[in-house]
Amino acid sequence: MKIRKAILHDVPEIQKLINYFAKKDYMLPRSLNYLYENIRDFCVAEERGRVIGCCALHIIWEDIAEIMSLAVKESHKGKGLGTKLVLTCLAEARKLGLTRVFALTYLPKFFKKCGFARYPKSKLPHKIWGDCINCPKFPDCGEVSVAVEL
Repeated sequence: MKIRKAILHDVPEIQKLINYFAKKDYMLPRSLNYLYENIRDFCVAEERGRVIGCCALHIIWEDIAEIMSLAVKESHKGKGLGTKLVLTCLAEARKLGLTRVFALTYLPKFFKKCGFARYPKSKLPHKIWGDCINCPKFPDCGEVSVAVEL
């Protein structure tokens, strides 16, 4: 198993993985168009040439980015793969000079293991609300905001 930057060839498998969890109401679905336009944000976990996990680091502003679309195949859960994907994104954030990374999640305990702490949604940039406004669960989705200072 290796973690690497995503390539265009990975997009259909990334979409299948994300939308599997979106159907279970764990995250927002992603269109092929969105994924192709944002492929540079993604890293993937690969095993035997197959995508088994993905995670995106989406830059919001000069000092802040969001961890998005974290997904690991059911058959590979509990092996630390999600943590490795998040830590890979955090390493990239440090290289880019970002000072804070946040996530909106239903699993704040998982992110706590990665160094994140609860963070008030009201302190996040207004730009993040673009996805929220288009979500059928808006304004009360139940997601928790977490962040880590780098």
